[in-house]
Amino acid sequence: MAVGKVRLALPFVAGLCCLLGLAAAVDRNNFKTCEQSSFCRRLRSLEPQASEFAALPQTLQQFKQFITISLVHQRTQHEYTLKLACLKGGGMFHFQVDEKQPLSVRYRVQDALVQEPQYGATRVESTSVTLVSVVCGEGEAKAVIQVAPFKVDFFQQGKLVVSANAKGMMRFEHLRTKQQQDQNQEQNQDQPEQAVGDGAGDAQAPAPAEDPGAWEENFKSHHDAKPKGPEGLALDFTFPEAKVLFGIPEHADTFALKHTATKGTDPYRLYNLDVFEYELNNGMALYGSVPVLYGHGETSTTGVFWLNAAETWVDIFSANRESNVVSSLVNLVSWNSQTEPPAANFISESGIMDVFVLLGPAPTDAFRQYTDLTGRGPLPQLYAMAYHQCRWNYNDERDVEMVSAKFDEHDIPMDTMWLDIEYTDGKRYFTWDHHKFPHPVEMIRNLTELGRHLTIIIDPHIKRDGGYFFHNECTERGLYVKNKDGADYEGWCWPGAASYVDFFSPDARRHYADQYLLENFREQSATVGIWNDMNEPSVFNGPEVTMLKDNLHHGGLEHRDVHNLYGHMQLMATFDGLLRRGEGNLRPFILTRSHFAGSQRYAAVWTGDNMAEWGHLQASIKMCLSLAVAGISFCGADVGGFFGNPDGELFARWYQTGAFQPFFRSHAHIDTKRREPWLYPEDVKLVIRDAIRKRYQLLPFWYTLFYEHERSGLPIMRPLLAHYPTDVNAFAIDNQFLLGDQLLVAPVLDAKQSRREVYFPARADGNGDWWYDCDTYRKHTAVGIEAIPVDSYKVPVFQRGGTIVPRKERVRRASTLMRNDPYTLTVALDHNGQAKGTLYIDDELSYEYRRGHYLYLQIDYRDGVLSSRKIDSTASYPTKSWLERVVIVGLPQVPSAATLYTDASGAATGRLELERAEDTVVVRKPAVSMLDAWSIKFDF
Repeated sequence: MAVGKVRLALPFVAGLCCLLGLAAAVDRNNFKTCEQSSFCRRLRSLEPQASEFAALPQTLQQFKQFITISLVHQRTQHEYTLKLACLKGGGMFHFQVDEKQPLSVRYRVQDALVQEPQYGATRVESTSVTLVSVVCGEGEAKAVIQVAPFKVDFFQQGKLVVSANAKGMMRFEHLRTKQQQDQNQEQNQDQPEQAVGDGAGDAQAPAPAEDPGAWEENFKSHHDAKPKGPEGLALDFTFPEAKVLFGIPEHADTFALKHTATKGTDPYRLYNLDVFEYELNNGMALYGSVPVLYGHGETSTTGVFWLNAAETWVDIFSANRESNVVSSLVNLVSWNSQTEPPAANFISESGIMDVFVLLGPAPTDAFRQYTDLTGRGPLPQLYAMAYHQCRWNYNDERDVEMVSAKFDEHDIPMDTMWLDIEYTDGKRYFTWDHHKFPHPVEMIRNLTELGRHLTIIIDPHIKRDGGYFFHNECTERGLYVKNKDGADYEGWCWPGAASYVDFFSPDARRHYADQYLLENFREQSATVGIWNDMNEPSVFNGPEVTMLKDNLHHGGLEHRDVHNLYGHMQLMATFDGLLRRGEGNLRPFILTRSHFAGSQRYAAVWTGDNMAEWGHLQASIKMCLSLAVAGISFCGADVGGFFGNPDGELFARWYQTGAFQPFFRSHAHIDTKRREPWLYPEDVKLVIRDAIRKRYQLLPFWYTLFYEHERSGLPIMRPLLAHYPTDVNAFAIDNQFLLGDQLLVAPVLDAKQSRREVYFPARADGNGDWWYDCDTYRKHTAVGIEAIPVDSYKVPVFQRGGTIVPRKERVRRASTLMRNDPYTLTVALDHNGQAKGTLYIDDELSYEYRRGHYLYLQIDYRDGVLSSRKIDSTASYPTKSWLERVVIVGLPQVPSAATLYTDASGAATGRLELERAEDTVVVRKPAVSMLDAWSIKFDF
């Protein structure tokens, strides 16, 4: 929740309104452009040039797992060290560039990677006065360092796939004192004036007219002291085999990145900010920053992970500059005009160059390589994948109980009620307003007895109030972020005057985490979920509605170095507290707005303060696809839009879309009309009910996808290019998507539609897969666009031939009550008459699955036999669920009989009842336990 039409104490609201205004859309004046950001202005280059950096071959040092070589800026003679290493398993390089002898230690990002990089054998293959060749293992992955001008080319299986500094845009401002700068300016005052950022762009040999923001900077009324002076860096990457670039979330823009390297156009910005009613179709910074970017073409997919937590801008040099990329199915992108490969230039304010090069070669290889570095999202409790009901704010206990009861009255399943900030005592976290919520523990217990859960919001700002225990503890223990003078930093947020927990301090993280323990925060239970919001951090009276860059964190860290990590560090603390609250065996549920690389290890993410507009519905797919390929699969958007009042058609279509996204929550601003489904006309309510019920039927499929994400690191929600990498028409499509490789989802995203155009992609051989309509089982076999008729209930969803999808068709009020219910399997045959799928089962809430208490089943259909067996033979879980129904589509002929066999007896257990309709066959009540190995043989 961000600042919009807010209700605050009168003395505070006057200042706040002057700052932000009660506008109907984002005020762009509150946020910097590249020209207003001194380091971006200094270091940005729009044209290729000859780099002034060179490697020094005589300084090459070989170690078992990495090499080092010195770099020099030829004009200033300042030296840097390049470290280059292969990662274990091949397919990835890691390189770092830092000053050889910096005046002080430059910050290196901590806590984003799941572990320290694991290096493999790194060997110098050859050296010369012009080139140094480095290979990994057997030599399939190679890096070639060009001495002068400095460049690094990365090869996969002999093919050049990534080049660093091929455009010569490398910059690295070395640390120095302002006195040195003043002396240099006096010595150079008779030299001809250079353009700002010319050559090294690092002010190591500054021009007389150095950028006025290099040593200190103002934005509106805010001053940044910049005690270390200018320390920016930049490096460009070219993708010779690519046609399209994607990644670097979070932006409300197309999935395929647009060309930005044009004067008057800003680069994409990565700087976590509280932006309410954000604009669509631009690269403005939003709530999270994940600095990973991929280049994709028909022959390879590669990636660059720029591990830097400071403010970062990324310029895109697109292969299609005139038309950019479009997602319209009517105007599929033409790539024939490509004259040069796409490239990206990363520009960061501080830190070091810390880069992982992901060599793919397939899209799924590159996605897996990235999550190998930053971690995979852990399997959530099943209820977290079900439907969530939220509003700022449900008024009181009676309101919560009434809404819960109304879902039952209208036969609409719902798993979680959410409470926004108004549940607290005067905006003090870890407390309750006992006038509105006099019996919170009883309220939570009542929800639990219905099979439901409660989630509450807890933000990082702490009310400065001498009567508030947590503020006093943070003050006494020195756990707050400090200002540049060393005093506790004070800003404005929901409580008015507030200070901010310094999550970079281990003591602060531990004490904050302790507050979640039941002995401290007693009016809760171990099942309550937590919502971390406003954690960019949001500071209403700060520059760009956030914290001053010259604030100080534990260990003397400047906020400028770690800004994009702040919310991530809060997640670490929250996760630790919830894990200990559940005695280490209950999977925590956390939702966050701010995020960074690796945040998927702790929390789900939603796309922030969107609007009740069709464009924002469309953006929810684009944004979640970009997050998914950046490791954050557990993504969703506020159903209906946070701001505004959606009409019935938009609201229903948004539910239909949200039902097929990983995180499924309806949420609304405090000044919107109440919008529980039954408050809409009956026809709208029934469509919403149908969408939610479809979600619950597919929960076994979702649960299996989430489990497999933890095992493989592959996204749950995927762009079409993930599985159709050679189909150039699919590269930029972002109005439909895949779930795993089983379902193709094409929601209705525009008003008054009677037909939805769906693109069915081509395989490498030019043919298409078979796709079966999940409602009618109609088979689609052609490649290309097909107009699918839609009515108010219709969501075009197709199951790929060759897959098996599990469902549970007995929908109950909450997912927790469906645990032992029976399964239905939908078997969709491919052109070979085969299909395969998986099913994952456990207790749906604990970590016992990591101790072998689960079932992971392989289900196959081939040669007229459907069979199920364990994938992990040593794992087991005593499920009470059983097989109720099998639907087989795509059979070339109708079977005359079906016989069930189980391994327990080794013999037939009896004939099964069949229902036949065209090429669809339904097997009724096999009634075999999902715990058993079994097979069904069909006679033809």
